Amino acid sequence: MVSLANRGGIMSWTTLISARELAAHLQDPDWIVLDCRNELTSPLAGRQAFAAGHIPTAQYVEPDVDMSDKSPGPNGEFRGRHPLPTRDAFIATLRRLGVHPHSQVVTYDAQGSMFAARLWWMLRWVGHEAVAVLDGGLQAWTELGHPLSSDAPARPAGSIVEKPSLCKTVAAADLLATSSRVVLDARAPDRFRGENETLDPVGGHIPGARNRFFKDNLDASGRFKPAAELRAQFSALLDAPEHAVMQCGSGVTACHNLLAMEVAGLSGAALYPGSWSEWCADPKRPVATGAA
Repeated sequence: MVSLANRGGIMSWTTLISARELAAHLQDPDWIVLDCRNELTSPLAGRQAFAAGHIPTAQYVEPDVDMSDKSPGPNGEFRGRHPLPTRDAFIATLRRLGVHPHSQVVTYDAQGSMFAARLWWMLRWVGHEAVAVLDGGLQAWTELGHPLSSDAPARPAGSIVEKPSLCKTVAAADLLATSSRVVLDARAPDRFRGENETLDPVGGHIPGARNRFFKDNLDASGRFKPAAELRAQFSALLDAPEHAVMQCGSGVTACHNLLAMEVAGLSGAALYPGSWSEWCADPKRPVATGAA
């Protein structure tokens, strides 16, 4: 299940890493651990949790600030609840965190890896392959009896540079222009159907989309299911990953599905970063409700 890549004789983790493996490498100066815990309805909760205790050497990455740029589009349009920052801005953030081109980055959270997967995808978005999500999150770390720290380490600035992206994005206009893509929506089934919507002003989904709740990627322990099981489940929803688009409410949990597909060996799907929050903000875009 855990993917390794050989970079000039150095083995790198590129999808998932176990708590045991992370513990074995924690003091390696080339390893960068990033805590991105957050609560969608309580933006301060993640930073408070980090201050109370985190994996030693970890630095905090704030999803609403470091992983998003909430400024409007060039014509003042709403770009969704978690629009991507510019690549240059994100590279600057990674340098502040001490990331170098050769760094092994590990991301984690305590929310089923939803924010950790977004950060994993963003590093791949700027061309950094050596990034993995801690499988099982903070719970997997503490279950093994590993300690937490309240220290807030500072690292010397990193030297990471942007490289060709390892992933793809599509815009709303792309989805409106073609019906040949399979769109998978990572939100809970009730929100997909247009029920119990509390985060966005309009309930429903993109017409033609199919539902793949991101939590279905996990087993009862909160770890990702085996690759073969994930492959079978995603293959039942789409034929060709390279023609698929992942979306959710704001472009966060869609990355969880992208990570699960990468674990399953189904590479090539794109992310719609604005997702439902951007889509439903324009009344000219069609809306569907009910089951797919």
